[in-house]
Amino acid sequence: MIDTEKIIEAATTHLEGTDMFVVGCTASPANEIELTIDSDTSVSIETCVTLNRAIEAQLDRETEDFALTVMSAGIGSELRCLRQYRKIVGRPVEVLLASGIKILAKLDAADEEGITLSYDEKQAVEGKKRKQTVTVVRRYGFDEIKYTKEYLDFK
Repeated sequence: MIDTEKIIEAATTHLEGTDMFVVGCTASPANEIELTIDSDTSVSIETCVTLNRAIEAQLDRETEDFALTVMSAGIGSELRCLRQYRKIVGRPVEVLLASGIKILAKLDAADEEGITLSYDEKQAVEGKKRKQTVTVVRRYGFDEIKYTKEYLDFK
């Protein structure tokens, strides 16, 4: 089985000096390798093809047969690394917490420990009969989050 660390290292070396980065790499027991990349701007199909060819040139098909797929992290896919979080600060996100609660919020900040979200919530306010909409700013650690996706609203 081909080592994914070797693939990630080859891809990272090839992407040096660009705004692109490796998000993840998986390999099945049948040597079907999927390399996911992202960019601070955008990833073109030509970039994926070029990277695919560069990595294949470093691997020996005579030693081990494999299938390599290089793809970009698509819109609406789960965020996997801190650089992806930082790229969308200020935008709406959908967060599923480990407790099963789904939150639609604005991503205010992201660092190594977690993320800060702001969202509107109805709460009882002292002196008012009805619940009032209040903007809540809350911090969540990455250990509390099952997944985070950029939220796209087509309205």
